[in-house]
Amino acid sequence: MSAANSSLAPIITVKDVDYTLDVAGRPLNILRKINLIVQPAEVVAIVGPSGSGKTSLLMLLAGLERATGGAVTVAGENLGSLSEDELAVFRRKTLGIVFQSFHLIPSLSALDNVGLAMEIASPGMPLAKTREAAAAALAAVGLGDRLDHRPSALSGGEQQRVGLARAMVARPKLLLADEPTGNLDQKTGEKVIDLMFGLARKQGTAVVLITHDPGLADRADRVVTMTQGELTETTKAKG
Repeated sequence: MSAANSSLAPIITVKDVDYTLDVAGRPLNILRKINLIVQPAEVVAIVGPSGSGKTSLLMLLAGLERATGGAVTVAGENLGSLSEDELAVFRRKTLGIVFQSFHLIPSLSALDNVGLAMEIASPGMPLAKTREAAAAALAAVGLGDRLDHRPSALSGGEQQRVGLARAMVARPKLLLADEPTGNLDQKTGEKVIDLMFGLARKQGTAVVLITHDPGLADRADRVVTMTQGELTETTKAKG
């Protein structure tokens, strides 16, 4: 059941967005006239073939790339009008990101990987509070007994759960996930998704995720389909 609140302003508004790259002096159209609205606490899955532009859209939503046409507004911020420094602050205060590859720092424990994200999001927070928040986030994903383990001592599923704790520790308004179960077996992936959706519902976080897994897409509130740089279909998820 959707927890989205349509009475509030959308968390994401993408209006007539184009994204074009210059490749060897020629324009390469990655995205064409994309329109998308995501409500607070809504879970939206983006599906479509490889190379269709799904990850490019996520990069625009994160402010890591800039649209070449149209407007991308996230949490009330027009990302096209922000400087690089302002975009960094926006990401710190607004976003959590979960990657297909876990991108944990190998030399740091699980606690310190998550704690570092908390320090970046809340630089003035006392160290004891930072570590307390990190420990609570790891406990929420079932890793309360793995705080001192480095990534090399954790399974793939455990590493992705650390990544999820890192993404959610600062209670972001929006979680972006790019193939979050792509490197996991089906059973482990389902556990990670259960945790991701459960935490998002609990914290009121909107989720936009890319997936090739139809079963995972069906668990979202809505499914949008990307084909050759265009959002060609929007359907209600099943069940």
